Amino acid sequence: MEKLRRSLNYEGGCHCGAIRFRAIVTQQKAIDCNCSICRKKGFLHLIVPQSDFTLLQGKENLSTYTFNTHTAEHHFCRNCGIHPFYRPRSHPQDIDINVRCLDGDVLSEFTIEIFDGVNWEENVSKIQNKSETSFS
Repeated sequence: MEKLRRSLNYEGGCHCGAIRFRAIVTQQKAIDCNCSICRKKGFLHLIVPQSDFTLLQGKENLSTYTFNTHTAEHHFCRNCGIHPFYRPRSHPQDIDINVRCLDGDVLSEFTIEIFDGVNWEENVSKIQNKSETSFS
């Protein structure tokens, strides 16, 4: 069943509340990646344009982890360790929000698509150069 296609505002943040953000979402689709870091973090990817993301509070509480190519900037709260969003390697101009860090019980509002991140190089073209409104 196709999910609603209108702009919705979501807010979210880390576990301790130090980091808060707002995002405008035009399609409720998320990606479940099986690469090592996403699997360990339990990250469900909601990629939005930078212009549709607002960090409301907590910039001073963000720490950043990079590895491999150092393109992706994995942001996490230095207080509670939660990774609410990051700048992804696949879409370095955008923000990738962890759907599990959105406020409320909203996971059921999203269609989850599986992505084979273990074989990232062979599969990244399936999600690159696609906007948030058309990454399927």
